[in-house]
Amino acid sequence: MSSSSLIRSDVQPSPAPSPPQPVLPLTVAAVVASVIGIALMVLAAVELRNFNHHGVVSTIIGVVLVLLTLYPLWPTLRSIGAGRERARLLQDGKLVAARRSAARGREDAQIGMGYAVASVVVALLLLMVLANSAHGNGIAHTFFSSSAWRQSFSQMLPAFWINIWVALIAQVLVLIFGLLLAVMRMLPGRAGAPLRRIAIVYCDVFRAVPAIVVIYLIVFGVPLAAPGLTKISPTLLGVLALTLTYSAYVAEVYRAGLQSIHPSQTAAARSLGLSYFQTLRTVLVPQAVRRVIPPLLNDFISLQKDTALLSIAAIGEALLTATIWQAKLFNLSPVTLAAFFFIIITIPQARFVDYLINRDASKRAGG
Repeated sequence: MSSSSLIRSDVQPSPAPSPPQPVLPLTVAAVVASVIGIALMVLAAVELRNFNHHGVVSTIIGVVLVLLTLYPLWPTLRSIGAGRERARLLQDGKLVAARRSAARGREDAQIGMGYAVASVVVALLLLMVLANSAHGNGIAHTFFSSSAWRQSFSQMLPAFWINIWVALIAQVLVLIFGLLLAVMRMLPGRAGAPLRRIAIVYCDVFRAVPAIVVIYLIVFGVPLAAPGLTKISPTLLGVLALTLTYSAYVAEVYRAGLQSIHPSQTAAARSLGLSYFQTLRTVLVPQAVRRVIPPLLNDFISLQKDTALLSIAAIGEALLTATIWQAKLFNLSPVTLAAFFFIIITIPQARFVDYLINRDASKRAGG
């Protein structure tokens, strides 16, 4: 027997390739989830129509929701076609093509399943919100009464303008005062030690005390402690309280940005003859500000929301106006309207922060 035949006899035959996984189980699950989602959404549409007393708008919204719930059936039908194609290709012995078809069918079935489950979740939430609303109670009537919104809107909108301009003024002051605190915390040498300690104590205290306590102390305490300042508007005192609180947080953001700059840049600037403050102004601060814009905007979003705390000082902003209407109507829908106002103004800011973060990450990755 030749050596070549011995070698061939020792070679183990490779195992037969396994057929691709079937598509049918995922497809059946997607169909079941789609049918459940459609049924629940139809019930939710009926409840919505009853809640709005058979109104045209609620009917249109319900029809649109039901039509959107039909979308999972489309990828599910594609997965059925891919499953049939898989079976046909297996019969023809085209294993690779069958694998591709099966993978495509499973992906379509998973897409249909994902959208169907989302439809079920949305429909269940709508049913929970709309339960018993046709009888004058329930979540929808308590929190989302269109009648209460219409009655309170004319006063809620100008009241929310107070929240906006208070936040804008406080943000400008916080940017300036927070940067000053950050510079104080980073003063070098023994000469800067007293100011460093003052800045540290300030940041520790105002980060520890709740903003609502600071507002209460400033708005009510300043006129009592200094009678000559009683003519100052409580709203301006509220701006001062928010500025004192958020400057402590923003100072830490600034400091983190300054410390993130490599020490070699400071050394290079000082070697060129720049003083410490010239180095801060021309080298460190411009770079630090660019780096800390996303966290600064996050703090400003929180500041925008915390303007609602001014209601404890009887300042006529959105929340106080909403609580007055809530007491008048015995319904919490005006408070929900105030929440919608804050959502409308803060969500675009949050998306802008995400955009800045993603853009910065793309630049660092070389994209």
